[in-house]
Amino acid sequence: MPKLVHAADLHLDSPLTGLERYPGAPLGELRRATRDALSRLVELCTSEHASLLVIAGDLFDGGWRDHSTGLFFVQQMTRLRDAGVKVAWIRGNHDAASRLTRHLHPPDNVREVDHRRPETVVFEEADVAVHGQGFSRADVREDLSLAYPPPIAGALNVGLLHTALDGREGHAPYAPCKVSGLVDRGYEYFALGHVHTHEVVRSAPWIVYPGNLQGRHARETGPKGAVVVSYEGQRVTSVEHRALDVVRWARVTIDATSRTTLDDVGEAIRASLEAASAEAGQRLLAVRVVIRGTSAAHAALHRDPEGCQALVRSAALEASNGPVWVERVVLETEPLAGSRGDRVSPVGPLAELSRDFSELSADPEALASFIAEVPGLAEVLRKVRPTAAEESFAADFTLDPLALLRDAEALLRSRLAEMEGE
Repeated sequence: MPKLVHAADLHLDSPLTGLERYPGAPLGELRRATRDALSRLVELCTSEHASLLVIAGDLFDGGWRDHSTGLFFVQQMTRLRDAGVKVAWIRGNHDAASRLTRHLHPPDNVREVDHRRPETVVFEEADVAVHGQGFSRADVREDLSLAYPPPIAGALNVGLLHTALDGREGHAPYAPCKVSGLVDRGYEYFALGHVHTHEVVRSAPWIVYPGNLQGRHARETGPKGAVVVSYEGQRVTSVEHRALDVVRWARVTIDATSRTTLDDVGEAIRASLEAASAEAGQRLLAVRVVIRGTSAAHAALHRDPEGCQALVRSAALEASNGPVWVERVVLETEPLAGSRGDRVSPVGPLAELSRDFSELSADPEALASFIAEVPGLAEVLRKVRPTAAEESFAADFTLDPLALLRDAEALLRSRLAEMEGE
């Protein structure tokens, strides 16, 4: 049975701006991940004996830092040529014609679908007609699909489009269109790109996002990869998502509600990281650990943030299924009602602290003035705010002043409560 492979949003050699802010980060594995995922995509195409690979935009992540990005792509496409696999791709917002200024010289099995107007490319050996249009500029706000050509009789008709459809959370509304409009084109399969989560929007006809090939930061969790499409004649018979990522991003939440000591919390962390590591297989697991719940261990966790970090990272080192890197530890616990850190008398330092933090949390202007008055704080916050393009690694490292305020309050309350007890 003939097959094609549908991928999108490879973001080859994505710069991962802000990665240097993470002490101990496995820089080599993270920066190499998009290339390794492309190699796995090539292996998937060859092992499945696919006749065609379609890439629905954002193959590249803007202008290359050097020519090695393009050379690596050419090398991988040559592997596909030698295996008899054709390739069709379009430009998205990240590699639009206005952004990708260096020219590719891929082998003759690779065909870029036009970015100036809609185009149909017929692959006779595969009996597939690919219809599409790439982005001529990064900010495309018109419905490109309205001008897509009619289907070709006797072929499997595939639409190739980089779009947010009628809107997807976290993604700019590029090339907006309606599902009903895509259905009206009369194609059997619409290969979409731009949204980084795998989604089968519709199955008759098929409208599919494969998601991105490799997660790049803590907001892109879970398996990432491509879709294998099997077909007979003019009809799709099956669509299967295949995980190809080499680094698996995950968010692990620890419920500390029933945990009374740091050792108890540590046991829960170890068990959760072990399970997450097993699910990731032999991949590097990049994990954000969130500890939450109303817990007797609240004061101990907040009293020593560095010790809490060490507790989590120690548990990560014990994971036996594969390597684990803790990207960040987030404390969201609350004290038990009536605990020493929770009791606030009408007078005293705890009462004053509680009033101050409540006022700052409720008044954005007061918080802004407070930040401006604390020496050096405004400069620290300015430096950690991302300046790179959307979806950069740095965008996930932003320090929220309110979150910092909550952390500071929890730390000071636990310290003051301890001092009052003494």
